[in-house]
Amino acid sequence: MDLAYIPSPSTGVIDLGPIPLRGYAFCIIIGVFVAVWFGNKRWIARGGRSGTVADIAVWAVPFGLVGGRLYHVITDYQLYFSDGENWVDAFKIWQGGLGIWGAIALGAVGAWIGCRRRGIPLPAWADALAPGIAFAQAIGRWGNWFNQELYGKPTDLPWALKISEGPNRVAGTYHPTFLYESLWCVGVALLVIWADRRFKLGHGRAFALYVAAYCTGRAWIEYMRVDEAHHILGLRLNVWTAVIVFVLAVTYIVISAKVRPGREEVVEPGAVEATGTAEGAETTETAEDATEDAEDADSGPAADGDGDVRRDDEARAPGKNGTAEAAKHA
Repeated sequence: MDLAYIPSPSTGVIDLGPIPLRGYAFCIIIGVFVAVWFGNKRWIARGGRSGTVADIAVWAVPFGLVGGRLYHVITDYQLYFSDGENWVDAFKIWQGGLGIWGAIALGAVGAWIGCRRRGIPLPAWADALAPGIAFAQAIGRWGNWFNQELYGKPTDLPWALKISEGPNRVAGTYHPTFLYESLWCVGVALLVIWADRRFKLGHGRAFALYVAAYCTGRAWIEYMRVDEAHHILGLRLNVWTAVIVFVLAVTYIVISAKVRPGREEVVEPGAVEATGTAEGAETTETAEDATEDAEDADSGPAADGDGDVRRDDEARAPGKNGTAEAAKHA
């Protein structure tokens, strides 16, 4: 008898009248919001304009969703195109099934289009968004909890995940790989934030660090999963993908650091010009105020040697006593 375990929700859908509210979709939406919000803060800190991250995300997010779904359907085609399966289910994204590898790859294409339209470098934008993407993945993984999917091997540990009987699953307690990956992604985000502050990463190296760190965790978490997957040389396909992408990310970091050291000084030229114009206007106003103050001081009341203030006409004209004395001598 298990004394402690993580319960699974009885359902992943709440029907609000005719509208179904799906936990998986909510996790994805909240993750995207967090990624854009946090990426915007980092972009502004790098010298960019507020709203630029969201404008480019309008391109990146749809491309990413399509890419993530394509990767899942292609690598798990037997779930949709084998005998007895309905190929229409390939379009039911709300039932789960987004491959992060396809989401990042095709999402990068959408981001590239958005960056070109705004005239900003894609690597700088990716660096700003990197930890936000990791946080988004941490939140999105809870969608698997709502759907009771992608769990690990059976276990009786206190933090085991209890799975109920259902299609293609057997009731029992299993390793909560969704939770492992969620916590790992939070750690990856914090690592990228720290490294970026410590080493001033630029030219896409913060994003590459995120990719390499995520792949490291995904490899061992993937090894624990028991869901059906294709194998190559005894390893799951996603493990090989993680290894290859990790090598590419580390190679990029090493080469980029040698070819383009340091960090971009300007990430959004329009933002710098706007800031410079505002600062110039403020400086001009300050100079004009100073000039006006000086003119007021020159035209103000004069002071004698003892510090007594007297009017200018009194200082220039002789007093009544002086006039009387002059009359006596005359």
